[in-house]
Amino acid sequence: MTTPFPPQIPLSPDSLDIVNYINQPLAGRKPVGYQRDFLDSYQPNITYYLNASLRRQLHHMGQTGTEQRPAGTHGRAILNRLLIDLSWASSHLEGNTYSRLDTRDLIEFGQIAQGKALTETQMILNHKAAIELLVENAEAIGFNRYTLLNLHSALAENLLPNPADEGRLRQHRVEISHSVYLPLDIPAQIAMQFDLTLEKAAAILDPFEQAFFIMVHLPYLQPFADVNKRTSRLTANLPLLQHNLCPLTFLDVPEAAYSTAILGVYELTRVELLRDVFVWAYERSTQEYLAIKQNLVEPDPLRLRYRDVIRSLVQSVIQHPEQDAVESIQLGVRQQVELADQESVRALVMDELRRLHEGVLARYRLRPSEWERWKAQQPYFKRPE
Repeated sequence: MTTPFPPQIPLSPDSLDIVNYINQPLAGRKPVGYQRDFLDSYQPNITYYLNASLRRQLHHMGQTGTEQRPAGTHGRAILNRLLIDLSWASSHLEGNTYSRLDTRDLIEFGQIAQGKALTETQMILNHKAAIELLVENAEAIGFNRYTLLNLHSALAENLLPNPADEGRLRQHRVEISHSVYLPLDIPAQIAMQFDLTLEKAAAILDPFEQAFFIMVHLPYLQPFADVNKRTSRLTANLPLLQHNLCPLTFLDVPEAAYSTAILGVYELTRVELLRDVFVWAYERSTQEYLAIKQNLVEPDPLRLRYRDVIRSLVQSVIQHPEQDAVESIQLGVRQQVELADQESVRALVMDELRRLHEGVLARYRLRPSEWERWKAQQPYFKRPE
């Protein structure tokens, strides 16, 4: 059987061995269960799936010039593009048929593509919510239960047969399609291995090793009823966003290549093939974002400092159209902003209100109906022509 990998993804001899094994019919592959030694043998900062030379290469590729800034600075600067690219590419790996343009129209304008299944639209919107969760909370979240459970909940919303499984560790047996791998099926054991996986991930110092480790071990454990690979792909971006490195968007990664690499982990507990795909995918991501990085505008330090205040004031004004907007802003600024900055922050809030449109409502946790109702009662807040 011919390899599904395109020629632009270079494969090591070890990776080719994995491809040849996975390309066999199911009957030719040996059924195997979860191997605890696979995780137990990994010692953070002693064991490395990515060797020193490869880690240096990835760090060189991923530099953005903002590494010394607060966590999430680069992610916030490229958020609009990241929402489209990562939502589209990660969903595409799950068989989603939205095009990149369809994805942009849905995320920026709320326009649902014609002829698409509701599950596909939901999947894209869930990715958007999960990415925003990562970027907006980059300084506070980490490799812990709170982060992973809430990230899964965002990705799985309205997609699972049992809504109770959203953001909850798996309570029942699952089977992997097109595989002879049998994951753990005892809830207590799943929970124990989940906590150990996060403990080891949190202890890893290198962000790329962290990213790859979670891409290996989260799908391998299958801790959730579904949406495990999606959760691992977004979680892999957590350390990159926290260190202001270029994100891993999975742009142009063939679904067959990714699936075969994951099956190599499941059935052989071998990471070489997934590592080759990871490195190629990251190089592809950095090439895509190099032009973006050159055109980034330096963030407004005042807007960055009072980011939460500005967002809360915009949200409050929109949700209370019966109140005088200008007076509400002035009161809020006096209560939350240092005296020397009050006039500038007030102007920033007013500017945000004038520039508000449906493509940024989620930033302020607003519903389109709230915005439309407010616009109807505040005619003097119009976007400049």
